[in-house]
Amino acid sequence: MNLSVGIVGLPNVGKSTLFNALLKKQAALAANYPFATIEPNVGIVPVPDSRLTQLAEITKQEEKMGELPLIKNALIEFVDIAGLVKGASEGAGLGNKFLSHIREVQVIAHVVRAFEDPDVIREGSVSPLEDYQTIQTELILADLQTLQKTLDNRKAEPAKKSAAEKLSKALDLGKRAFDVPLTDDERASISDLFLLSNKPEIIVLNVAEEDYTESNLTTIITKFADAMQMPAGKFVVICAKVESELAALSDEEQKEYLTDLGLEKSGLERLIQKAYEELGLISFLTAGEKEVKAWTIQKGIDAPGAAGTIHTDFTKKFIKAEVIAFDDYTSLGGRKKAREVGKARMEGRDYIINDGDVIEFKIGS
Repeated sequence: MNLSVGIVGLPNVGKSTLFNALLKKQAALAANYPFATIEPNVGIVPVPDSRLTQLAEITKQEEKMGELPLIKNALIEFVDIAGLVKGASEGAGLGNKFLSHIREVQVIAHVVRAFEDPDVIREGSVSPLEDYQTIQTELILADLQTLQKTLDNRKAEPAKKSAAEKLSKALDLGKRAFDVPLTDDERASISDLFLLSNKPEIIVLNVAEEDYTESNLTTIITKFADAMQMPAGKFVVICAKVESELAALSDEEQKEYLTDLGLEKSGLERLIQKAYEELGLISFLTAGEKEVKAWTIQKGIDAPGAAGTIHTDFTKKFIKAEVIAFDDYTSLGGRKKAREVGKARMEGRDYIINDGDVIEFKIGS
């Protein structure tokens, strides 16, 4: 499945620098003035997953291959959306155009400025809390305009009208549509409105290089979560400057740099993991001589549904799935040994996929 994350925030908070690091190239114009990014830049980025390398090594040994099989990571799409400003919902700063780009992504990553730098213009940015509130207000105002059209439509279905009324009252109080309790019918009825504040969100704290250490991450998150009165689980700490420097290094050099900084993972890895969490996504794995691959699925999906991510016909032609837990697969040295000791299970249509399951699907003709 396609996973898309929209990077939003006020001008000069570090969005384009972060995006450049994500793509490992200067794909976006990271200029020190508002609206450097006029069109949304889209980049497809591999999801870091060290399990794939382990599976590739085991497959090489088990199949007596001369080289590793092709490794294919799951992919995530990042959209660098141009800087929004106060009044965007009314067209300020080309706001209407930029807001429309947000409608197309699945999760919003709000980048807020948590660093001081006199050489970088603060274009509307005051503090992380006010940065976030400015953007959130514009999303809510845009949604209120959308909802009013539904309320004014005499032909709108009752469930849709009911949902629009509930949402309008809540949004008038500053609440996000995502946080408003609706019935299943009401929630389904407004799906075609693509409300901006109805998307999962991540708050990305862009901090100074000197603050960017593993020991500081929890402290930073706690500080800003308390100040912004939001759950700590919504936050990710990054230093866009460091991430940009990491992007120019080889994998081995990146590991050394992270070690020197006292970091276990890059901010980009933590951002991608957080996006998976917010959307309730997991990965199952396949391994063979041709390739080793991670497949992104919704948590709670059954075996036929997972098979359908490989090929749509596989859902209806599904027979069985041979499933081996990742830890069993790696500790035993592959599929053949797992079969010998009974760790390879044949599962049917009702089986719910777990993260890291190594699967071989049995498909009928």
